[in-house]
Amino acid sequence: MEIYLVGGAVRDHLLGLDVIDHDYVVVGASPELMKQQGFKEVGKDFPVFLHPETGDEYALARTERKSGKGYKGFEVDFSENITLEQDLQRRDLTINAIARHEDGSLVDPYNGQQDLEHKTLRHISPAFAEDPLRVLRVARFAARFHHLGFSVAQETLALMMELSNQGELEYLTPERVWVETHKALSTQSPQVFFEVLRECGALEVLFPEINQLWGIPNPEKWHPEIDTGVHTMMVLEQAARKTDDICVRFAAVVHDLGKGVTPKDQWPQHRGHEEAGVPLIKQLCRRIKAPKDYENLAVNVSRFHLHSHKMFELRPKTVHKVLKSIGAYKKESLLEQFILACEADFNGRLGLEEKPYTQGDLLRQCYQASKKIESQPLIDRGYEGAKLGEAIERERVRRIKSVLEKEKAAN
Repeated sequence: MEIYLVGGAVRDHLLGLDVIDHDYVVVGASPELMKQQGFKEVGKDFPVFLHPETGDEYALARTERKSGKGYKGFEVDFSENITLEQDLQRRDLTINAIARHEDGSLVDPYNGQQDLEHKTLRHISPAFAEDPLRVLRVARFAARFHHLGFSVAQETLALMMELSNQGELEYLTPERVWVETHKALSTQSPQVFFEVLRECGALEVLFPEINQLWGIPNPEKWHPEIDTGVHTMMVLEQAARKTDDICVRFAAVVHDLGKGVTPKDQWPQHRGHEEAGVPLIKQLCRRIKAPKDYENLAVNVSRFHLHSHKMFELRPKTVHKVLKSIGAYKKESLLEQFILACEADFNGRLGLEEKPYTQGDLLRQCYQASKKIESQPLIDRGYEGAKLGEAIERERVRRIKSVLEKEKAAN
């Protein structure tokens, strides 16, 4: 029995990155032998064991053979005579198929170290095209390692296009699509995930609402980059620079979906795109089973991002409506998420990437001035029930008005 550290742990160590998870492959062992040594079996589709002390995952070396559609249509062989090289061959990319023996020596039968050096994401064998989930994984790795200079090999991109065109992506479950998307949104360059998916045709299959934004023009006066798809990627890039909050990043990438349904005879104007995007966001979120808080923030950003941009022009009642609608008075963090997404949209334009978003500061001031209203004095004056709520709202609007008037006077 021989044990090897495999996959991401070896890859990230060679790249000089922090190693979080340690996964091991065991060659020449059986489930019975693993249990005898104290390992706890947890795998459902194939034997995976947890180390009795560290909790790390140890999987028996295995091969996989395509036997049906989708990413679950495989027959697995984990007999004791499966070699390390056979196990590594079933993996997706060469950089993920490097193993390290207990003595520290590396086993690299598919030239993963060379591809690490050349910063190339390359598939190991034609069997790559048997698993549609790999399209999302490669796009995610492209996003994760983009800042290091990595790119997808053309021959690998060709196989990804083949998977997209053959309808294999339709067999991916919503849960798997969301898991990979969430991981991609957490990377340093999440926009690359969507760009790679678009390049191989997968974006049109999995995220048609986002895919249709390319080729739709915006007014050059407000959007020097013109193309809505380009703008959306710039907004996501800005969001990633400003925050690690995945919810904000998701809202950034779907904030302009309404522009995808603007009639061509109205281009480059997009009147009403804010509300037009709401059903598209809900449709997308429910299809990929995105969490409800992600959907809620995305809907609010779509609905009110232009209000935020026009803060210096809004009436006090309108500012109050925005604050109330996004849930700021119930949970202050929702306001910060909203402002961050709007700021990303504001800066996600060619030549305006560094422009200060003073509108966000003004919205915060209005919130701070109006967030806490003492109800007892109003109760003492005879207000109760619905009338009390109306009185509190009027007081909030009055305080917001005071902030806006001071701002106008100062400028």
